[in-house]
Amino acid sequence: MVSTLAPTLSTRRDFLSLRSPRATSDHWIRVFRRAMACRFEVTLLAEDAAFVRAASQALDLADELEESLSHFREESELTRMNRGAAEVPVRATPQMLALLRLCLDVHSATDGAFDVTTTPLSRVWGFLDRAGHLPAREDLEAARACVGCNQIQLDELRGLVRFAVPGVEVSFGGVGKGWALDRMAEALGDRGVPRALLSAGGSSFRAAGGERGEFVVDVCPDHGGPIARVRLEDAALGASTAAEQWFEADGRRHGHVLDPRTGHPAAGVRAAVVITPHAAVADALATAFFVGGPTLADRYCATHANTLALVTPEDGGPTRVFGGCAGAALEQVR
Repeated sequence: MVSTLAPTLSTRRDFLSLRSPRATSDHWIRVFRRAMACRFEVTLLAEDAAFVRAASQALDLADELEESLSHFREESELTRMNRGAAEVPVRATPQMLALLRLCLDVHSATDGAFDVTTTPLSRVWGFLDRAGHLPAREDLEAARACVGCNQIQLDELRGLVRFAVPGVEVSFGGVGKGWALDRMAEALGDRGVPRALLSAGGSSFRAAGGERGEFVVDVCPDHGGPIARVRLEDAALGASTAAEQWFEADGRRHGHVLDPRTGHPAAGVRAAVVITPHAAVADALATAFFVGGPTLADRYCATHANTLALVTPEDGGPTRVFGGCAGAALEQVR
């Protein structure tokens, strides 16, 4: 679908919102569709209306990637891998191998805080069925035995994937949307689109081309207003929060973002936002920093260039900022 809108749009209530790109553009054009259980959008400036078809073709990639990477489709490449890789090595496409390699690298660089094998944990906590509850201790321990990216063995030379133990399940919920946005941005560049802002689910943005100031994103994790405003230029922004799904038990709030190292819901962070050149990395690191908190964000950003992180604590303290990204200008942090 295609729509035209004035230059202030909330793409996800109380989390991320897109602001006026610049004074000379009084309208945007949105091209959007639903894929990967969320809304994918390509936002063009009004003067770039000739590229609507290119935007629609880029969105086709989200559909294609869902066919391959969905955890919920019986015949997707991911489902077949989850079903058989603990028994025999499973042949994988170059795309699957590249995505798994990225996930393993981020897992290692974040001391295990990001992990794509947490599905067994989500299941025992009831989050897969959106019916959160405290798990039995024996069920939690059984799930933890299946979790860990170290259980994934890649033979990239021969194009094979093997799981070390039965019960391992890979899910790309924390990185798949960003991966799709990166592929879409490449497609837009190949088709000569000078600038566009891509988004998925309201928690992932990817600015492709353009100049700084054309795309401005407000970060608003709750009703308290924006904690930051970011101007993007050829950069990506990923955000993580537990606001979507949670339950209360034993006097505590338990969110759906789980710490793969303990098996329990992450605690201590209200929101984590990461800006890097690539959306898949931004999404993965946002999850990792939500789990690992400001200590992990500080350590990672100190050793990895072009990574800007904002971590807002649960206790109402100020948002902390770490690192920097050449493709982003940060304003108005509170």
